Formats: sequence, structure tokens, C-alpha cells
Amino acid sequence: MAGEDDKWEVYKDKRGEFRWRRRSSNGNIVGASTEGYVGRPSCNANADRHGRNGNPKGLGKDDSWEFYKDKRGEHRWRRRAKNKEIVGASSESYKSKKSSVSNAERNGYVA
Repeated sequence: MAGEDDKWEVYKDKRGEFRWRRRSSNGNIVGASTEGYVGRPSCNANADRHGRNGNPKGLGKDDSWEFYKDKRGEHRWRRRAKNKEIVGASSESYKSKKSSVSNAERNGYVA
């Protein structure tokens, strides 16, 4: 399955907030938090929501997913919680929608 060898990193950003990123086996970033978190537990919960540890608590099961073209005409995705807050987004753009969907699946999207 795609992403099973990914490495997850939790780190502090320049503002001192916690963020996560997901790297594929070739070192490319294939997922990242869209915001910083004051506490590590909140950051960890967001990472789990995106598939870390197999998302054992089923976080984000009611999230909605949007697939769209950016200003350059390339494909991206974003994930919204029930309160409409963006809780995830593609960390890069893709030439095809299929590639964007594949990356979203790696981050918890189920068609």
C-alpha cells in the first residue's frame, strides 16, 4: 500500500508551534500540517487524522474533501472538518487529478 514506508516528523516551527510532515521513502514531503499547534497532543491528533499510526481513533471520518485546480491550473486537494475549518491540504500541486487523488488517499481520503 502506498505510504506504508513513509516517515512522520513532528517538529517545532519558527514560531515555536508544533507541526508534522510526512516524507515518502524518496524523501519527498507528501503531507504536512496546515497550521501550527501550541501543544504536541493536538499536533499528534491531526497527524493521526491523516493516517499516522493507521488513525486508530477514526479521527476525521466526517471530514469533507475538495479537489480543485490552483491558479496555475494544477490539481490540489484540501480537507475540511465539520466546522468547515481546513485541517489538511496537499503540500504540492499535481499535473493530473488522479495524482492529486492518490496523494489525498495517502492522507486519509476514501473515495
